[in-house]
Amino acid sequence: MLIAYILALIVSVPMSLLITNNKTMEKIFLPLFDIVQSIPVLAFFPVIILIFVHSHFLNGAAIFIFFLSMVWNIIFSVVGGLHVIPNEVKEAAQIFQITGWRRLSKITIPAVVPYIITGSLLAWAQGWNIVIVAEVLHTYIYKGTSAQDLFGIGSVLVNSSAGGQHELFLLAIIAMIILIGILNLFVWQKLLQYSEKFKFQ
Repeated sequence: MLIAYILALIVSVPMSLLITNNKTMEKIFLPLFDIVQSIPVLAFFPVIILIFVHSHFLNGAAIFIFFLSMVWNIIFSVVGGLHVIPNEVKEAAQIFQITGWRRLSKITIPAVVPYIITGSLLAWAQGWNIVIVAEVLHTYIYKGTSAQDLFGIGSVLVNSSAGGQHELFLLAIIAMIILIGILNLFVWQKLLQYSEKFKFQ
């Protein structure tokens, strides 16, 4: 899930900057993105599985499905952040001729830091929602077996439940709750607090 998030971040931030800098692109791509992100991610999964099974890269299927579930949250959040940069700030940048890389590094990126973090939080929440499906691959593979599943909390939950291993199932649920709690407390809350310094008053 971490690899998928990093890829989503790498794609979504430049994409958001690109389409908001061009009104024509924004009018075309934002509605298109809205349509695509409204389609349930799992609808793509059987096709994605087939592609990656033939390439013998099952991990790629999980990464790709996580990526699809995460990227839209970050894109729409960052686009929203770019639209609320105060006009006074934009005008000041023009007056002082702050353009190009200087404008990007000194104004634009700092301005959207809170929105990148908020979008990332939503993206991870979406990732947790599909973790079981993304790891239990054999259900989407013709004559698939549990040996084709990816190891993780999601696959442990499904296989332990199917195998009647109730203690393991309970431990997996507890582990997931603890992991989500730790990430929220020590990562996301810290990042949300950090992002406050970048907000326009």
